[in-house]
Amino acid sequence: MATRPDYYKTLGVDKKATAEEIKKAYRKLARQYHPDRNPGDKQAEARFKEVSQAHDVLGDPDKRAQYDSGSGPFTTGAGPAGGFGGFGNFDFDASSMGDILSNLFGGSSGGAPGGRRARGRPRVEKGTDLEAQVTITFDQAVSGAQVPLQVPMQTTCATCRGTGAKPGTTPKVCPRCEGRGIETQGQGMFSISQPCSLCGGAGTVIEEPCPTCHGSGAVRTVKRLRVNIPAGVREGSRIRLAGKGEPGPGGGPPGDLYLITHVTPSPLFVRKGENLEVEVPLSIPEALRGAEVQVPTLNGTKTLRVRPGTTHGTVQRLRGEGPPKLGGRSGSQERGDIHYRFVIDVPEHLNEEQEQALEALSQTLDGDPRAGLFANGASSRAAGEAGASSGAKGASAGKDGR
Repeated sequence: MATRPDYYKTLGVDKKATAEEIKKAYRKLARQYHPDRNPGDKQAEARFKEVSQAHDVLGDPDKRAQYDSGSGPFTTGAGPAGGFGGFGNFDFDASSMGDILSNLFGGSSGGAPGGRRARGRPRVEKGTDLEAQVTITFDQAVSGAQVPLQVPMQTTCATCRGTGAKPGTTPKVCPRCEGRGIETQGQGMFSISQPCSLCGGAGTVIEEPCPTCHGSGAVRTVKRLRVNIPAGVREGSRIRLAGKGEPGPGGGPPGDLYLITHVTPSPLFVRKGENLEVEVPLSIPEALRGAEVQVPTLNGTKTLRVRPGTTHGTVQRLRGEGPPKLGGRSGSQERGDIHYRFVIDVPEHLNEEQEQALEALSQTLDGDPRAGLFANGASSRAAGEAGASSGAKGASAGKDGR
């Protein structure tokens, strides 16, 4: 039996809802239940049909007035899947679904004289992003530099200026999609929109292709650039150069260019995150007595005080003398540190004079640095042996007690 559907309930709006509220509710539900987002889901498909039917009625002032008055033939019968199977005598315009979906998913429509829908513009696509490798010196990485770069890419054809058409001609409006860039196919009560099979979604066709680019609007070339490398980059840093990639098809905006940096090693400094590390050799007397030594920085040298008794591997730090830090706040001059790791320089061979001096020193420094280590080991072993002996005696007493 035919029943009268409650379109307001279907869209989840009040009967006094404004046209904008109805449109907003419909768009939300249409996105939720669209078949492209729910492939193979029959319930979602049925629900999508319901909200589409409700919007087609309530979204039209004349149909809504007729529906509200109760005089229109807005009835539906129960279909096999429990959804809406038909529209009775009501004439539902399924061909309008292509325009509805275009509005929902990125297209545009507007009022035109005589109630005709405005023709949608083909979507403008961004050009391809590119990636290039650049090798710089350690000093350039620390201080920043401007370096030349050659990047193979597609660039706008100079002959046709990117139109793809032979000079003196222009691309024509696609006769199949009439410039919309999409074509619709009826699928029951609603339509499916897809890129035009003739123009590929461009909205235009080229009857006389450009002899240089053969209709593509772009040619392969090597683009020469001078790029700015920011101070503080390191091995493997990724630099984005906005708008330096390939131009977009049909005059679309260009993509981006990403530079991957490779830094040649420094003979002095080793990069450790945001800091630098330097090995500083010390003679044995300098390590024993302490000293003031000249150490390298990124801007000349500085004097570093070595404390008496400095051991091999001791690290001292100069704050804020390292490379600039990337990603800081605008105008920030924050820099990393330089770590100086002291290495005791032990000669491999001694002459006679050095042997005598070393012998005299050893007589003065006659302490054994391992004495405590061995003493502690002997004490531990003695304690272990005493414990074992006590345990053995206890076991013997236990046997005698039996």
